[in-house]
Amino acid sequence: MEIKNLSVLLMVGALSACTYGFADLGDGKYTQASAISGQGGMYKIGNPYKVRGKWYYPKEDYSYSEVGVASWYGDDFHAKKTANGEKYDMNSLSAAHRTLPLPSIVKVTNLQNGRSLVLRVNDRGPYVDNRILDVSKRAASLLGFQMQGTTKVRVEVLEQESKALKAALLHEGSMDNARKAIEAAEKRTIKPMNNVVESYPKGSYFVQIGSYKENNGAQTAAVRYGKNAKIYYAEVDGEKYYRVRMGPYASRSEAEENAARAKYKGAVDAKVVID
Repeated sequence: MEIKNLSVLLMVGALSACTYGFADLGDGKYTQASAISGQGGMYKIGNPYKVRGKWYYPKEDYSYSEVGVASWYGDDFHAKKTANGEKYDMNSLSAAHRTLPLPSIVKVTNLQNGRSLVLRVNDRGPYVDNRILDVSKRAASLLGFQMQGTTKVRVEVLEQESKALKAALLHEGSMDNARKAIEAAEKRTIKPMNNVVESYPKGSYFVQIGSYKENNGAQTAAVRYGKNAKIYYAEVDGEKYYRVRMGPYASRSEAEENAARAKYKGAVDAKVVID
């Protein structure tokens, strides 16, 4: 990826505090997606800069809202030093933007499936085509576009949360209050991902991606395969199972075609089942 000076989502500078990112995994439950302890990061806006012949002008803009293409970055940058001295963690909930203050709190909505996440922007980029945001690998997975690489998104600054975080990093406010504000925003704005289906047409063909003992594991797997993947609850010999499936399909041939597509996208254990 043609991105320079990537940095992690949240650095708390001398405060050395932790902040958390939560993702809604359905059934009203939230899972802690990451916890990062700040190691020298700071609040910064930055001077105008030039990349590939184009000038960018960082500034505070609490009314910012834009629709465009998002991409993601992962292993190539993981653990490398970032623009403000942190190490990038691809498993955190972070994002890169060309002009927003670092860090800012944004709501990102995948317009292809309706999923939303609250992310912390503390990075510069992207500088490719018409992309307006780069998110971490974990964020891309939860937003449901990791496999396809890019998606159309809406990015909106959360003013109250961004200001609370800025104040904390500048030692003018409480990091605990900033964290609470961000957590409240996450619970307020994140939309449920995959609900569990308990009844469905019998005798139908499905593509089964996997079977899980825990709902959370199934939810995490389901978000990778977009809105066509659903979770089907079943009990076998008194044991609970959460099956990630695509379908139902009217014929075996249609199911087999979709199974092949799923395997191409990385679901190596995808198989056709009739239930």
